[in-house]
Amino acid sequence: MIKDGFVRVAAATPEVRVADVEFNREQICAQIQEGKERGASVMAFPELALTGYTCGELFIQKPLLTRMKEELKKLIAFTAGSDMLVFVGIPWEYNNKLYNVAAAVQNGKLLGLIPKKWIPNYSEFYELRYFNPGSDEVVYVPWEEEYIPFGSRILFRCVNVENLVVGAEICEDVWVLNPPSIAHASAGATVIVNCSASDEATGKSEYRRELISGQSARLLCAYVYANAGDGESSQDLVFGGQNIIAENGTILAESRRFENGVVYADVDLERLECERRRMTTYQTEGRELYVFVDFTLEKKSVSMERKIDPSPFVPHDETGRSRRCEEILSIQAAGLRKRLKHTGCRCAVVGISGGLDSTLALLVTVRAFDSLNIPRENITAVTMPCFGTTDRTYRNACKLTKKLGATLQEVDIREAVLTHFRDIGQDPDMHDVTYENSQARERTQVLMDIANKKNGMVIGTGDMSELALGWATYNGDHMSMYGVNCSVPKTLVRHLVRYYADTCGERELSEVLLDVLDTPVSPELLPPEDGKIAQKTEDLVGPYELHDFYLYYILRFGYHPGKIYRLALRAFEGLYDADTILKWLKVFYRRFFNQQFKRSCLPDGPKVGSAAVSPRGDLRMPSDACSRLWLEELESLSAAKEEA
Repeated sequence: MIKDGFVRVAAATPEVRVADVEFNREQICAQIQEGKERGASVMAFPELALTGYTCGELFIQKPLLTRMKEELKKLIAFTAGSDMLVFVGIPWEYNNKLYNVAAAVQNGKLLGLIPKKWIPNYSEFYELRYFNPGSDEVVYVPWEEEYIPFGSRILFRCVNVENLVVGAEICEDVWVLNPPSIAHASAGATVIVNCSASDEATGKSEYRRELISGQSARLLCAYVYANAGDGESSQDLVFGGQNIIAENGTILAESRRFENGVVYADVDLERLECERRRMTTYQTEGRELYVFVDFTLEKKSVSMERKIDPSPFVPHDETGRSRRCEEILSIQAAGLRKRLKHTGCRCAVVGISGGLDSTLALLVTVRAFDSLNIPRENITAVTMPCFGTTDRTYRNACKLTKKLGATLQEVDIREAVLTHFRDIGQDPDMHDVTYENSQARERTQVLMDIANKKNGMVIGTGDMSELALGWATYNGDHMSMYGVNCSVPKTLVRHLVRYYADTCGERELSEVLLDVLDTPVSPELLPPEDGKIAQKTEDLVGPYELHDFYLYYILRFGYHPGKIYRLALRAFEGLYDADTILKWLKVFYRRFFNQQFKRSCLPDGPKVGSAAVSPRGDLRMPSDACSRLWLEELESLSAAKEEA
């Protein structure tokens, strides 16, 4: 068992000899032993693995069936003392009929028999020659002075691990119009195992991968697919293995084809639970039609092997990242394009600072204008130097605007802000929150009034990470007429700007964008030190890569703070120590709750990913909600660390 709702599952392909049941049992037991040593809780083997799938007419020979039962007894006995739930494919005779069955075994006992429901009899498959379709209805069949449930509608429920409910189907069952796994998941199964013998053909492996991935996404489950491999008869077919473990559409583990062995993955039951809870259209019904077989797992500590991505909003591979960036830019531009068309607006105003967020907003605005065939000079990019502006950011703002063909307008707001300070009695040497926010609000006032003069629209620049932390001046940079970056996290903003730099095809524009990327994130509200930025956002509120990690798991899955903390320890191992991760996690929760009032009145803006903070969409959270439950858990973690 692993903490925080993770359970290790395994899909195994043993070497087999067709009809050599003793040899096959030995190979299966060896992989069961390996799975036990690796800490697996659920393990699946291929279809008819104990005899071999390609026995043909031998299936109706009494010697094979008799020996199969003898070796099954030995296999079951071998599992004594192990709590791992094992599914093995066997032929099973009942009422003088033969069935293709997955036998569920744990700790020296046969727990249940799940027959294959859909028997293929087309192309290379002739299973109806030997096997009968299994029934949904559960009956009890004799085995070793006991009666064992036999039928499709059996679920195996772990009594001491929340949300671990396992269902099974066999090969063709998942390829049909109405797979049994749909009913299993609807009745509560969170893990589906499939004992399969799917032969190889050109292109089939990709379809198989998409099928298993898609089924896990459709059912919001973990899917453990164990396929037959080397050793099956190659008289007419070849079996290549390709074991797959998927979770809600994501492939967690996959074996190389044509190589027997075992793949493991740590599936996140809490994640599946949260997704089902969140998705109100997910149907839960039919539990009364099922027989639930209870089992228990030993509570033992197993270190997690699952890779935890430190940048969950950003795809790993360059191709996927580029595709995602292009898609997000298109969504942002499409949202703005619709708003411009609806209002008849042919002018936009963007506050351009030389920083990442305003750069992305300007790039998106240019794309929207191009799609509407509106001249780029109708975009007014306003630079508003004040006390904290540095030469570097000022130059980049000006260069970027000119390279993109927008209209540059400079409004020096120093005198206006000093006048305002005199009006309200603010000491200019007092660099407090009033000193900072007065500048931010003056900038917004300038943008709004220029937009009025030009009959234009103020395009918001703030990103989702800033909104989550409340790192925005209320009615300052917090406000706009359409916020194109409102659901783009800071870690993704960087990749969007870099993608544009890599693909724009203009060397000078690319150089400006790369320098923007190299500039520290700052609101530039405090005077520079030696001409350099003095106010670095991440020194004040913490690293955005940590905050985006926290944000993802809080918004998408509602994880409790302790789980997020432990996931962060693994994801950022070697980069941040435990104290740093815990410190900024506390900061995140405090700010996330305390600053909701800013998000409650956000301007419109497009959702681009699976998480957003719009009060009209994903985050309908009261502005005065109490953070006590979350912070108390974090304080208990602090206390435990001190005691240790």
